[in-house]
Amino acid sequence: MQQLLAWWYFTVRGWKIEGHFPFELKKSVMVVAPHTHAFDFFLGLGIRKKMRFEFVHFLGKKELFWGIFGFVLRKIGGYPVERSKNSNQVDQVVKIFNEKEQFHIAISPEGTRKKVSRLKTGFYHIAKNAKVPIVMVALDFEHKKVIFAPPFMTGELEKADKQKIVGFFKGILGYLPAYSITEDIEG
Repeated sequence: MQQLLAWWYFTVRGWKIEGHFPFELKKSVMVVAPHTHAFDFFLGLGIRKKMRFEFVHFLGKKELFWGIFGFVLRKIGGYPVERSKNSNQVDQVVKIFNEKEQFHIAISPEGTRKKVSRLKTGFYHIAKNAKVPIVMVALDFEHKKVIFAPPFMTGELEKADKQKIVGFFKGILGYLPAYSITEDIEG
């Protein structure tokens, strides 16, 4: 299925890739945005196949991981997460990073497909606490481009890091353009 998606997006639909994935990294948090529609997931699968990084995992709400659908999601790299306030997702994912020699995970900073005015910060705290770089990946539906930014480590100036992240994604239009605009980041 992923091969078919890669062919559809990159051959039939004419998507292009700008930048590159840092294959030399053993671990990273990939921040993928904007996430405005369920189609983003299928584009993500196509990108994984096209770029030959099926080793990149993703998080999904645990409600999706039931029955055969849950089996398939786990098989293609999904990790179910509890999204309640007291579940401490950051610690759950940091623990996975600490247990593995190599681990890359793609996370949507919006935390939902709906319009948000602020990005969630869990991805940032995962990268900071696990001491792994962040790789920003934009899904630019307007220009049919997947844009990779160079990796960076979180620094001492959290506000500056967050401004850099918002600046990278600002103006990138997702599948539903009205949901794409992010003005700020939590915290």
